[in-house]
Formats: sequence, structure tokens, C-alpha cells
Amino acid sequence: MTVAFPAVVRNVHAQDYPVIENKEDRPDPWVINGCTIAPKTVCKNADLRFADLKDANLEDADLEGAMLARADLRHANLQGANMKGANLDGARLEIAFMARANLSGATMKGANFTSARIAKADFSGADLTAASLENAMAKGARFNGAHFINTDLQETKLYEADLSNAVFDGVRIRFAIFQDALMEGCKGCPHDWQTGAAVWDADGSKWEPAEPTVKQ
Repeated sequence: MTVAFPAVVRNVHAQDYPVIENKEDRPDPWVINGCTIAPKTVCKNADLRFADLKDANLEDADLEGAMLARADLRHANLQGANMKGANLDGARLEIAFMARANLSGATMKGANFTSARIAKADFSGADLTAASLENAMAKGARFNGAHFINTDLQETKLYEADLSNAVFDGVRIRFAIFQDALMEGCKGCPHDWQTGAAVWDADGSKWEPAEPTVKQ
């Protein structure tokens, strides 16, 4: 026996759907260890280690010398921020907006900049050991004298970036773009990127996991 249920027809329009905002409540004012989290704040040498700063708006903030190790800065707005000499070791900066930010002389060992927007940011003399900049947009960024040791630059867009006097050692650059990048004096940079064979094509073993060794 088939039971028929009456059809329910509703005229649904896109504008009828509720707008869902995933907004985490923050205190007002938002203060961490004496530092007010807001645009143009002045928090030199502030202790913000392990701080939850997701989605924070710190545009044009002065965070020179701040301790931000292991801080969570995912999706944060750090455009134009001064983070010169800051400690960002192990910090999370996925999809952070950092155009024109000053990170010169900063230490960022193991930091995660995956898909970050760092166009024209200044990383001069920075330590990016074991950091990940995978898929980051770094057009026109300055990395002169920076250290890329075991750094992940896969799919990083380095159009017109300044890599002069930088150090590349053990860097993963598969599908990275170095178009018009300045590499004068850079040790280990792919100097022939625009004219030679792709590094992963020339020596695939350098960029792919090694085959397991089978003992006889």
C-alpha cells in the first residue's frame, strides 16, 4: 500500500536565508597582558605568547620586539603592522593579511604562513627556519638576507620579491613562482628559474620522498 504525503511548496529566495556570522565574542576593550588589541595600538615588546588572536584587527599596530611565539594569528589583519624584531616562532598565521608589514629581523622558526597575504612585506634578515609559506602571496616582498632553512615554499608566489643575499638550504620550492625575483648574492636560490629546467624535473629525487629501502 502506497501512502501519499502532501507536497509542501515554499517560495524560497536567496535573501530569505539567515546570514550566519561565526563571530567569537571578544571583550571590549580587548586587552591581553596590558596590550590593547586594536588597530594602531602601540605594544612594543608585549608578551603575547600563546595568545588567541584569531581574526584580530591589528592594522598599523606597533608590535616591535613583541613576543608572539605560538600565538594564533589566523586570519588576522596585520597590514602595515610594525613587527620588527618580533618573536613569532611557531606562530599560526594561516591566511593572515600582512601586506606592507615590517618583520625585519624577526624570528619565525616553524611559523605557519600558509596562504598568507604578505605582498610588499619586509622580511629582511628574518629567520624562517622550518617555516611554511606554502601558497603564500608574496609579490614584491623583501627577503634580503633572510634565512630559509628547511622552509616550505611550495606554490609560493614570489613575483618581484627581493631575495638578495638570502640563504636557501633544504628549501622545498615545488611549483613556487620566482618571476622577476631579485636573487643577487642569494646562496642556494634557483637563479636559472626563468631560463633553465624546473628543479623538480632536473632532479626529482631532491623534491620527492625517497623510496623506502628494502633490506634483503
